[in-house]
Amino acid sequence: MTSKSELKEIIGNVHILGLGGAGMSGIARILSAQGRVVSGTDVKESRRLEGLRKLGVKVFIGHAPENLTDSQTVIYSTAIKDNNPELQAARNKKLNVLNRSDAIGAITDKFETIAVSGTHGKTTTTSMVTVALQACGVDPSFAIGSELSETGSNAHLGAGKNFVVEADESDGSFLHLNPLVAVITNVEADHLDYWKNLENIEKAFIDFCLLAKKQNGFAVICQDDAGARKLAEHVRKLGVEVLTYGQNESSDLQIKNLVVGLPGPSFDLSYKGKDLGKMSLKVLGTHNALNATAAIAVGLCLGKDLEKLKHGISNFSGTRRRFEYRGMFDQVRVYDDYAHHPTEIAATLRAARDVAGEGKIVVAFQAHHYYRTALFNKEFGEALGLADQVVVLEVFAPGEEAIPGASGKTMASLVPLPDTQVVFEPSWSKVAQQLVDRAKPNDIIMTLGAGDIGLLAPEVLNLLEARQKS
Repeated sequence: MTSKSELKEIIGNVHILGLGGAGMSGIARILSAQGRVVSGTDVKESRRLEGLRKLGVKVFIGHAPENLTDSQTVIYSTAIKDNNPELQAARNKKLNVLNRSDAIGAITDKFETIAVSGTHGKTTTTSMVTVALQACGVDPSFAIGSELSETGSNAHLGAGKNFVVEADESDGSFLHLNPLVAVITNVEADHLDYWKNLENIEKAFIDFCLLAKKQNGFAVICQDDAGARKLAEHVRKLGVEVLTYGQNESSDLQIKNLVVGLPGPSFDLSYKGKDLGKMSLKVLGTHNALNATAAIAVGLCLGKDLEKLKHGISNFSGTRRRFEYRGMFDQVRVYDDYAHHPTEIAATLRAARDVAGEGKIVVAFQAHHYYRTALFNKEFGEALGLADQVVVLEVFAPGEEAIPGASGKTMASLVPLPDTQVVFEPSWSKVAQQLVDRAKPNDIIMTLGAGDIGLLAPEVLNLLEARQKS
């Protein structure tokens, strides 16, 4: 566990390795806004890099020692290997080298931090907390794993005392924070390449809640998730102030009379039996009703006005790659989503059923990492079975050693749909056509996954447009 005295400092000019990543680009935005000279490197161009250039960040494509120029601090992402030439050069020069978690800890330590963690739902919940606080007239800083639809940005240095941060549990970096508020959306087995087993994950979430206790803060925990519910019971016994939320009748902040559908779910809220009125959302699914309630809980615990909190969240329109609408041709709507765990896929496809109406759901899924595929192949198949037509790609795991049986082909065989409705497509260039061939007017097409599958939507739309014109 990291204490305030152990937090590392960011010194002088900063160079960031893996600059185009969601987390690293956010760090660059914050540091640039603080007036620091910021540069960074990535392996390829991207929309995020172009946005950083406009802020004055010097961007290099391709890692080389000379990119370090006159930097005093080098920050590197989890994707950067020890043999990276810039990282090696920085260490040889005895520069101030920080990993991503050290940097986030150093940046947020000067604020009252609201840290949102959990196996799923972090990005949307972090975003909802941010817009809820903005609606209350405060200007929180934020660092989110995706871009807010309203602003197009994933990070901002605000004038207020709060910093809302998506706290990543995948590599233990959330334990480098000192949160006033620790939000936990759920606790499940994932990222076992780092944690090895569920017991270690559970222990880390306990430590995360204890960090909030150390700041005389509190934990906001979902009561509908079995792992999170177990966590809440445990940390309460350790003296952590806990506010639970969910549909579960034992929740402190309870969702009642939930109705899902278009344009989004509506529900009543009650706090320890007291009626708090109705909420209506613009984002789909039961999971987003839970995310919204978590954000309300945070605001209430911070003493914010309930109606302003509700207004902000009710107008929230989503984030990039979270059920993101990409366009429509030939009466087929195309959506893209980051879902890469069976629980996330199931939640997304249930929400998609509301969108599809009488139409069918046509899905392409690309698994991320061999270890996750090996662990959850059966569960992935079951979750994908909630769609009507499924195209399974090969696993996206660059630089990883393959695990026998952890393949897209095996996953496709586990989808509980007729053979005519499921296909394993190993060729990237053929996936878009597979989707279009399976989609009819009024259907929806969804691309799911954490890899490069998010790049498919434009090609799918081009093929649909060509079909419409033919």
